[in-house]
Amino acid sequence: MALGVIVFVLLTSLRGIAGFYTDYLWFDSLDFTGVFTGVLGAKVALGAVFSLVFFLVLWVNLLIADRLGPRFRPPGPEEEVIERYHELVGNRAGLVRVVVAAGFGLIAGAGVSSRWNDWILFNNARDFQVVDPLFRTDVGFYVFRLPFLSFLVDWAFASLVIIAVVTAVAHYLNGGIRFQGSAQRVTVQVKAHLSVLLGAMALLRAAGYWLQRYELNFSTDGTVHGATYTDVNAKLHALNLLIVISLAAFVLLLLNIRRRGWVLPGLALGSWALVAVVVGGIYPAFVQRFQVVPAESSKEAPYIRRNIEATRAALGLDQVASKPFAADSELDATALQDNEDTVRNIRLWDPALLLQGYQRLQEVRPQYQILDVDVDRYLLDGELTQIELSARELDTPGVPQDSWEAKHLTYTHGYGAVAAPANSKTADGAPNLVVSDIPVQGAPAINPADEPSIYVGEGLEGYVVVGTTRQEIDFQNEEGTQFTSYDGDDGVGMGSYLRRAAFALRFGDINPLISSSITGNSRILYQRDIKERAQALAPFLSFDADPYVVTLGGRLHYVLDAYTTSASYPYAQRAETGNLSPRSGLDQGFNYIRNSVKAVVDAYDGSVTFYVVDREDPLIAAYQQAFPDLFTDGGEVPDELRAHFRYPEDLFRTQTTMWGRYHIDDADDFYNKIDAWDVAQDPGFGNAAQLSQQINPASGQPVGAAREARIDPYYLLMRLPGDDELSFVMLRPFVPTSPDDSRKELTAFMVASSDPDDYGKLQTFTTGVVPEGPAIVAANMQQNEEVSRLQTLLGDRGSQVIYGNLVLVPIDQSLLYVRPFYVLANTTQIPQLRKVIVSFNGRVVVRDTLRQALEQLFAGAPATLEEDRASPDALPDDAAVPPVGSPPAGDPSAPGSAPGTDDVAGLLAQAGAAFDEAQAALEAGDLGRYQQQVQAGTALVARARELAGPASTTTAMPQVGSA
Repeated sequence: MALGVIVFVLLTSLRGIAGFYTDYLWFDSLDFTGVFTGVLGAKVALGAVFSLVFFLVLWVNLLIADRLGPRFRPPGPEEEVIERYHELVGNRAGLVRVVVAAGFGLIAGAGVSSRWNDWILFNNARDFQVVDPLFRTDVGFYVFRLPFLSFLVDWAFASLVIIAVVTAVAHYLNGGIRFQGSAQRVTVQVKAHLSVLLGAMALLRAAGYWLQRYELNFSTDGTVHGATYTDVNAKLHALNLLIVISLAAFVLLLLNIRRRGWVLPGLALGSWALVAVVVGGIYPAFVQRFQVVPAESSKEAPYIRRNIEATRAALGLDQVASKPFAADSELDATALQDNEDTVRNIRLWDPALLLQGYQRLQEVRPQYQILDVDVDRYLLDGELTQIELSARELDTPGVPQDSWEAKHLTYTHGYGAVAAPANSKTADGAPNLVVSDIPVQGAPAINPADEPSIYVGEGLEGYVVVGTTRQEIDFQNEEGTQFTSYDGDDGVGMGSYLRRAAFALRFGDINPLISSSITGNSRILYQRDIKERAQALAPFLSFDADPYVVTLGGRLHYVLDAYTTSASYPYAQRAETGNLSPRSGLDQGFNYIRNSVKAVVDAYDGSVTFYVVDREDPLIAAYQQAFPDLFTDGGEVPDELRAHFRYPEDLFRTQTTMWGRYHIDDADDFYNKIDAWDVAQDPGFGNAAQLSQQINPASGQPVGAAREARIDPYYLLMRLPGDDELSFVMLRPFVPTSPDDSRKELTAFMVASSDPDDYGKLQTFTTGVVPEGPAIVAANMQQNEEVSRLQTLLGDRGSQVIYGNLVLVPIDQSLLYVRPFYVLANTTQIPQLRKVIVSFNGRVVVRDTLRQALEQLFAGAPATLEEDRASPDALPDDAAVPPVGSPPAGDPSAPGSAPGTDDVAGLLAQAGAAFDEAQAALEAGDLGRYQQQVQAGTALVARARELAGPASTTTAMPQVGSA
């Protein structure tokens, strides 16, 4: 038993050492040892210094307690126990002092190392060049110095309390304190000693009250955050008085050294308790109830103005440009033609649903996975086009061979990417892939053909070893298995048995130590999740929930938006973070934020570059001074990369949530929430039948919970009202605030620019009238007779109708609402874009294509990407064009063919056979055959539906050529 415990402790200790050692090797492999040693040095220094200070102070006091012990201890009931203690200690009193002081010192200092970030900021403090309105002190004091000073004073006070208690126990054991007997209960020497300790505690209490004055700037007790009327006119005075009382207590405790009894200490403590209760508690409550509450709006008005100004500055909302927006009904075919680039890029593929399509069509092999779809813009056929791009990453659990060698030596990386325009589809309603397949092929600007391998990515766990005697599988296709060898800079060399043993301990896997495939040239790659990698390198930054992949120079890169945050900006309101993803790094409370850094990770070699893109942020300047080798100046960002930077979603979510109230300038209007906004209600996304249940049949209006979900921000490639050029922006609409969330009219929308020339520019467009908001428009769409008929028709026989996200598109001074309409066959689970619903000025139209819907509304519209621009109008409405790659029509031997029969049952039987073959092809890894059979089966089902009942208008379009 004892041997087992020893082995367990030894292995645990060795594994901890191995983890520390391999962490250093990892930082060293990326040339970022400065971060490792800097953070470690701060932790060790803080723990050591604070432990040492506590040890010395306690040891000195224990030594004094031993020296002040009476030489003669009168007999009494307690003496027997104390005598046993002295017999046990004997002449080892000095050792006991050291052991006790060291034990308490280690405990007291152990937790201090967690304050390393506060120490680094304290040690690299900067001025904000802005002063708070209450104490006229630079904001930098609050952000950089006050958190560590407050901790220091609190730690010192708590330490003195512990030291005083331990010292009193020592005096008791030495006979200086007695609770029984007729002799003096506390000797003069002991009283003097304890009085000094209590006096030091009084001084620290005074220092704590002094710092609490500044902390009133973060008060949450008033109408808004920051020092409000009661804080300034009651609590501040109470703290000043408590400072005086604490200093007076210090003087009384020092005087008590030469006086008999405990009258002066009792007087000091009693006065402090009285003032703390009456002045510190009762008086502020009295002021709040009888002075503030009866006239709260006028009393709090000056402090509300301070809060508005500070919150805007701290959350990056002080430069928002506000513009009027007429929301008129003047939109016509001429205006659409003038804005053809906006119309051309209206998003019809929702990323969440497109992800499902990518996964079904392009994961290809079980060892691959597609986890996310990222919206960006690229040049396609010479025109700037909104593109939805995904990386095909490695899925280690899906590796066909369940062996250590396969999962760590052979299947080492993902491969390639998938991309499609946001407004384009094939003849059968599938996404029109412009980058696809293995080997990867497609549009040159988006195709990572030069280096398609992905060794680091989203969600990658565990480790792989490259440079072994085993060949790495690059990809598999009809020509067989293709192999590759990693040639990047990432990875830690495994040339020595010490390192191999360390990695075996780190991962709890003996194979890195004993595998004969690992050679002196082998390297191990770990920390391969891009977010975990960036967080490990910059643990003081917070990261956005949604990293995005970019094709640059023929290879893939991931971009992570990194934030500096603080909760210590005077008078600023704490940000509301309830609408952020659980994956967001902004889950902690903060009232200051800047997107100061763009972290760019090479998907092949794992290199990370931290570009500082906000040089005005004092926080990032402090970190740059602390870790000079970590950051790269934003001026060095390649223009090709800068063109793909996006305004971060988590930041925009936070800003729009706060702007709903903080756009108000007047303090009285702010207090009464006059013209306050909320982010518009989310009309929903998903199964049409379920969404229809959210509509009140009597009124035709949406019915939701007391507080409905908010619409997510989304990216648009569009021409903003009044602009001449396309802009890549993020948009989020607002509705008026209402207690029961019943107001659903559009009142404004905010956009954030991602273009290099005006990156980060925030604009609010405020409607002069009150048009219908997204929830109302979505309800009108679902109640439309034609939409309801199509939902019923297309949603039968084993298919689901899916409503996509509602997209608000401002064009000139008018509002256009667009909602895609998908069909999801239960057999394939591949979404098809079947219809497009458009609403303008109360009218709702549903057609096969966006252009057709716009033509119906406006008697004219520009061409859109969803059409074959050569001959979209040459086909009759009921034309049936076989999908590309399907067998010739009338071939009875092919399951995908359509023999000249009008028998619905026969068509459905053939469709079922085609889907069965598609499933078999998918399981065999034959992507081409899989797509062919799915398309054939889908065409047969569509033909059967047409024969079964009234046909909907269906224009079959030839596939837009995908490379």
